Amino acid sequence: MIRTLWRSLEAVHAMIYFAPAADRRYAEAGLDRAGGYFASRAAALGNVGAEVVISTFYNFNPQLVRARIPQAWEKITPQKMLELRLEAADESLKPVLPDDLKEITELAKRAAERSKEMLHGRTLFAAHASLPWPEETHLQLWHAQTLLREFRGDGHLAALLRHNITGIEALVLHAAEGDYPAETLRRTRGWPEEKWAETVEDLQSRGLVNDEQALSEKGWELRRRIEDETDDMNAPAYDVLSEQEKQRYVELAAPLSKAVVDSGLLPGRR
Repeated sequence: MIRTLWRSLEAVHAMIYFAPAADRRYAEAGLDRAGGYFASRAAALGNVGAEVVISTFYNFNPQLVRARIPQAWEKITPQKMLELRLEAADESLKPVLPDDLKEITELAKRAAERSKEMLHGRTLFAAHASLPWPEETHLQLWHAQTLLREFRGDGHLAALLRHNITGIEALVLHAAEGDYPAETLRRTRGWPEEKWAETVEDLQSRGLVNDEQALSEKGWELRRRIEDETDDMNAPAYDVLSEQEKQRYVELAAPLSKAVVDSGLLPGRR
């Protein structure tokens, strides 16, 4: 149920990484797409260096990060980047979401506020948790899901670390599930083909990936443990909601994510 709660609203947040309104604003600030992504998501941390972004984002090639951070802060301040990001969310979501968002926003805000009581060990989440709530309802909903996403994400990193899985190993295992193309994951995270191939071979030698580069039985079991542990660490964010409210949450949130997907804001998911 915890994973369903998160996924039911995730598209409302995730669209910000693909929205033309965001890309346009970042380009006007002199940033390419990767630079805009790193700077916009890291801006809540302040004027940080590449090492902090490498640590908190986890699965990107460090060379890709270092080519854009901290250089991005020479072109735009973190505070201005946060403003542009919120403007992009506003422009993107306002035409897509319905006007009546009060009930789902109140539920999501309660879960997000609950998560803010548990800052320990969640660096990227804690940075976003320090940001003020927007005034408009659709932006409050977006911000709530931003907090819930980063809360879950930091917990996921803890699960990966517990099982000694590096960033690129996590990507290869994710690709081996078969839901996302390996080439897309490799290219968007900036890993060279040679390093990717080396990682595949290493995971094969450990019995986690088979000769067809799909998960072995051992690999599936590892992935299940990591995802279950992530759910366990994410569950406290939603414990403020009753079981009836959780069901209502999904009922209200799922159509909103569908509306975002149907709008084309998430590429390849129309």
